[in-house]
Amino acid sequence: MPIPAEDEFHAKKPPGRPNADNAESSASTTTSQIHWHKVKEHFPVPTDKIIPLPTGKPKDIPRIQYKFEPETTAVKEKRERRLAQIKAEMVRSWGGYRKYAWMHDELSPVSARYRDPFCGWAATLVDGLDTLWIMGMKEEFDEAAKAVKDIDFTFSPTRRDIPVFETIIRYLGGLLAAYDVSGGKKGGYDVLLDKAVELAEILMGVFDTPNRMPILYYNWQPQYASQPHRAGNVGVAELGSMTMEFTRLAQLTGENKYYDAIARITDALEDLQKRGTTLNGIFPEQLDASGCNRTAEAIRYQEEQAAAAAASAAAVAAHKKEPEGHKPAVDEKRDEPVAPRETGLSKRAVGVTEDGESVVKNANVDKEEAFPKPIVNEQPLYPGNSGRRPSPTSPEEKSEWECIPQGLAPGGWGYEQYSMGGSQDSTYEYFPKEYLMLGGLEPKYKTMHEKTVAAVKKWLLYRPMVPKERDILFSAKVSTAGDPEYDARVEYEVTHLTCFIGGMFGLGSKIFDRPEDLEIAKKLTDGCVWAYESMPSGIMPEGASVVPCASLESCPWNETLWWEHLDPSAAWRDAQVKEWEERQKEKKNEELRRAAAVDRLSVDKAMPPPAEEKKVDPLADVKVPKDQPKKVNDVKKTEWPAPEPGLNKSPSNVDEHLLKKRAPPASEDPRKGTTEEKASNSLKDKLNINSDASDSGTVSNDAPVSGGIVGTIPVYEEEIPDPKPKSHKEYVKIMLDEEKIPPGFVNINSRRYILR
Repeated sequence: MPIPAEDEFHAKKPPGRPNADNAESSASTTTSQIHWHKVKEHFPVPTDKIIPLPTGKPKDIPRIQYKFEPETTAVKEKRERRLAQIKAEMVRSWGGYRKYAWMHDELSPVSARYRDPFCGWAATLVDGLDTLWIMGMKEEFDEAAKAVKDIDFTFSPTRRDIPVFETIIRYLGGLLAAYDVSGGKKGGYDVLLDKAVELAEILMGVFDTPNRMPILYYNWQPQYASQPHRAGNVGVAELGSMTMEFTRLAQLTGENKYYDAIARITDALEDLQKRGTTLNGIFPEQLDASGCNRTAEAIRYQEEQAAAAAASAAAVAAHKKEPEGHKPAVDEKRDEPVAPRETGLSKRAVGVTEDGESVVKNANVDKEEAFPKPIVNEQPLYPGNSGRRPSPTSPEEKSEWECIPQGLAPGGWGYEQYSMGGSQDSTYEYFPKEYLMLGGLEPKYKTMHEKTVAAVKKWLLYRPMVPKERDILFSAKVSTAGDPEYDARVEYEVTHLTCFIGGMFGLGSKIFDRPEDLEIAKKLTDGCVWAYESMPSGIMPEGASVVPCASLESCPWNETLWWEHLDPSAAWRDAQVKEWEERQKEKKNEELRRAAAVDRLSVDKAMPPPAEEKKVDPLADVKVPKDQPKKVNDVKKTEWPAPEPGLNKSPSNVDEHLLKKRAPPASEDPRKGTTEEKASNSLKDKLNINSDASDSGTVSNDAPVSGGIVGTIPVYEEEIPDPKPKSHKEYVKIMLDEEKIPPGFVNINSRRYILR
């Protein structure tokens, strides 16, 4: 099938999509876009191997909801008033979506536009159906439910891949929840279940892998979907958050294939939990779901190569061995003339002597090779065999999708991360809920929940230090390279996605009769309440961190300790301030020394100069004969010795650069001073230093002084700015003022609030 042009993938007016300015849904139009269609499975599950829904009488589940006292009139009015406020906000929000983003995924409320991050299948509409029904917005529900039939899950105008996790929890879960709350089969909204089945048939393709672990970003177009695939690295939440939706679909349709798909994932997670992880009971954030042990494959390949090398060596030895009973003649080994050594030949080849030793032979000598021809793997290339690693088996014996099998394993390299936050949360949340959905008939979900809770208590729970000594709990994030007792790195995070954990502990405490977990559930929920209350907007941030308490029993508020966490460099910062203060003291002392030096020079200038002594020439009375040579001072000074007659000033036997180095430039007059002297005088002029005054110990009125010894005036050095550094207290006060960090928080990593 030819690959379509690029513009064929994106509809300018996809079916059922209105213009941004149109509040009503436009009529569907026929397009020539590529659509999904069912393709042949590469790794089907035999009918007799499909895992069926558990059967039997459901177990009695203890009451979950608290039994409230009879409601008074005042309490009822307060509750109903709150409900009315919530419904009013829903009505307003739904009206905005209907007007500006109808049949699109999300509304951008500020710009009054829309976004389609989830394939453009009206995510807000589908995910909000059950909420509309619960709030009594029946007219809005009816309109939205009828609009569902216009959604075409076989085509996406915005994406070539399906984000499987988001699609299952929002679309498949939204359709099934709306179908159930509206009365199910008796409710009259069969279209909701029909569309759920339509979507599920597309999503079943993600499980068509050798080990039935899912592809989490599924390229739905037939050209890709028809090819075999294998799962890779996956996030725990994405892998484990499919159970409830597919289980409920299997219950409603009677199709066990939907339950089989997720039961195999649960079995793989249970197996990993039994084998153990670094933090036993919970899973690292990333898992290898390929089902192939690459390390074992590499070892096997090395062993195969070693065996092949041994076989080759054995073949060489067999080739050299003389036939049994052979007796060589005497002259075959002795008295054989030795060929003269050839010279001038550079190419060499390796040979083997009769004694089995390797020797270097001339490659140009035309003789039989001592080595037999190497053993060549004559196996033809086939899909999956690149030729770089010859397989020990033939294509008929081994499929390209076969490998050394393994279950789920930690993915990635280096540190593993464990938490109850994003990318991990909902897998654990689903354990007790799935137990309820199956009526308690599948005990593994109880066991997995209990192991999870035990690990969370041991490794993740902590109490934050907050004002008023509120007794609350949060769940941390732990990173480890494999030995958490020694190398664990703990992030005392406060994330919005971990706020589910209070409900998980509470639900498990009721259905599994674990009353101690209910107290933990209260404190975990109160922690998120505190985080909401602490923010000026009343909405907690997506991510932040706090100060952990040393004890779960007692944790009084300590502002000094809080400030130390806000500024871990407190000691260094205060040391910088002390160093600055010492520099300022030294600077002041230096200024005093300079002032004293100027005063001393002023006194010297005011004193009268000493009387000039008359110089007497001791040789004045000596008479010099006429033929006595003149004094050196009487000899006329010349710039350079006069050249001898007949010689050039720059003889060819003298290097020009040597002459230049030895003599000053011809343009300079020695009587006027050298270049160095001129430069020195120029510098003094620029610095306002009078050379005569300097020689006599005086200083110009405009020239400042800097250090030096008595009688000399050093040049002025411009002062380098040296601002005072912030102290620990100053730094923290500025941080709190600028970043608006509430008491108890150390930092706010993400100030967003994502409504998903």
